Order: sequence, then structure tokens, then C-alpha cells
Amino acid sequence: MTRLHLASRNAKKLEEMQRILAEHLPGIEVVGLDDVPAYDEPVEDEPTFEGNALLKARAGHTATGLPTVADDSGLCVDALNGMPGVLSARWSGPPKDDARNNELLLAQLADVPDERRTAHFRCAVALVHDSGELVVEGRMDGRVIREVRGSGGFGYDVLFVADDHPGLTTAELSREDKDAISHRGRALRELAPQAASLLGGRSSG
Repeated sequence: MTRLHLASRNAKKLEEMQRILAEHLPGIEVVGLDDVPAYDEPVEDEPTFEGNALLKARAGHTATGLPTVADDSGLCVDALNGMPGVLSARWSGPPKDDARNNELLLAQLADVPDERRTAHFRCAVALVHDSGELVVEGRMDGRVIREVRGSGGFGYDVLFVADDHPGLTTAELSREDKDAISHRGRALRELAPQAASLLGGRSSG
């Protein structure tokens, strides 16, 4: 059994990462922040997704001694010059609140015509282990709709329709369909075989 620390308390994110990594690393156990002794988590003050992911992964590896994965992701809206970007989770201010973030985004885009509501999700996933560091990125293109739809996913999923699945928000997709196209899914699928090699596992493809 390979234990890997994911520097997150987000239950849905932990489940998503366990599900995708297990395809390449059978027997892997992903443990979150609540499963390891508490440590001081770094402030996410880097200007890039990659920088924040590395910051969190390094802190987790130093504190736990386990190979540590951390991600930073967000929604980049073209009409808002790429914002909320790295500020996505706290777009409406503290404390973090998905519903309030979505309300603010809808208000900011209220006068933007449908053809200019293009956006993409970006995700950087960092793995820090005894032998080094690895960072991969994933992207999912689409657009922001005008009303909240769906009950799956988290964050801005209820407002985002991916180009690869027109007609449904990413909160309306099955887990399998979302994993197949999501920014995090793409990044994890790129990371997983490399992680398997680095951690002494076997890649299944």
C-alpha cells in the first residue's frame, strides 16, 4: 500500500484524486489534511497556480514525510481578463463560500453577451517527494452560463458548460464524464503514470 498525502480538506477533491490516481496506482491510499498530524499550512500568496501548488506540496512533504500532492485551480474568465484565476476560491472575500462566489461572478458578467462569456478552468498539480518535484497542468475550455444548474461538483461547476460537453454544466455531468474532460482530471492523468514510476508503482497505461 502506497500512502500519498493530498494537501486538502475538500472531501470531493480527495475522492476525485483517489479515483483517478487509483487507475494508475492500484492500492494507493490518498490521505488528506485531516488524516495526518496538524501542521502550519502556507498562505497561498503566489501569483500562479503552479506556485501555489508547489508551496502547498512542499509544506505537506516537509511536515509528513509522505510524498505529497497539492493542486491549485481556478476559473479564468476572458471578459474579466483572466480573473478570478488564482483568487477563485475567495473571489467574494472570506470566508470561502461557493454560493457567494457564484453570485458575484454572475453579477459581474450580467451585461456580457453570451458570445463573450468564454472561460476556462486551469489546474496545476504538484508532487513533492524525497527525490524531487513534478508539476503538471490541465485545462478545460468552455463558457459561463447565466443561471446556476446542477448539484454535482463544487465551486463554479454549476455555472460552467465545457466545450466538450455542450448543454450540461459540469455540475450536471456524471463523475466519469467530468473526470474525462476536467482540468484536474487531465492533470492527474498526466501526473499518475509519472507518479507511479517515481513512487515505485506500475503504470497501467
